[in-house]
Order: sequence, then structure tokens, then C-alpha cells
Amino acid sequence: MAKRVPCSFLLLLALLLCGCEPGTHSSNGFRLPDGNIQKGKAAFVAHRCHTCHQVANSDLPKPTVQPPVPVILGGVVERPVTDGYLVTSIIYPSYQLAPYPQDQITAHGESRMPHFSDTMTVQELTDIVAFLQSQYVIRRTLPDAGIR
Repeated sequence: MAKRVPCSFLLLLALLLCGCEPGTHSSNGFRLPDGNIQKGKAAFVAHRCHTCHQVANSDLPKPTVQPPVPVILGGVVERPVTDGYLVTSIIYPSYQLAPYPQDQITAHGESRMPHFSDTMTVQELTDIVAFLQSQYVIRRTLPDAGIR
């Protein structure tokens, strides 16, 4: 005699499978090829990104833009910064504004950062993302051992 599968289980399985369907704007499956960190650093400077953004633990010149942009790239983070997030931030900076005071990062309701989709090659974008990724350090938290 065959076992019957509860309908609630089948319904739950169907809902889970439907939720996994990537939409047209999903980052599911997004993957950049490996970039060149040194070329990315050079492209970061060539596109004058360093005039607005400080990169933690780098030897780049300090930003000069006024008023200053408080967005610091690189450094210690709690979870990985995805390639998709960095690419989107570069080519469509107004999509998701960083959690900083809006008067410091926006002008007329848009990001102060220019759009680079018309001026940057895909290779430069890939290399800049590789450079920026190399500047992030994920904080590793140790499990609580109960020692006080």
C-alpha cells in the first residue's frame, strides 16, 4: 500500500518552488568574470572615483569633493558585499541610496554620483569591482563559548 503525502506538504513545496523563480531583476545567477585588482585600482583613479570616495586601507589620495561624500568603500563588513551590488551602485547609483544623510549624498533627489554606464567599459567595471572586493574584510564572529 502506497503512503499518502499530506496535501499541506505538497502545498508548502509548491509555494517554496514558486518563490525560487528568479524575476527579471533578480541577481540570481549573476557572476562577473575575475577582474584584475591593479587595473581596477588604476581605473578607479582614471574615472576619478577617488575624488569622492575614500577606500579603507588603501594608499589612494584623500577625497577632495565638497561637500564631502561620507560613503567609505572597503573595510570590515558583517556580510559579503556582492558583485551585483557594486555593479549596480556604479552604473545606477540612484537605485539604492546608501544609509547616510540624504543632503550629503543626493542632489535634486538623485545620487550625487554620476552614472558610468556610458563612459566605463565592461572590463573597467569588472576590474574596479575586483579592486573594491579586495578591500573588504568580512568580520568573522566566534561562537559564544560561554566564557564571561
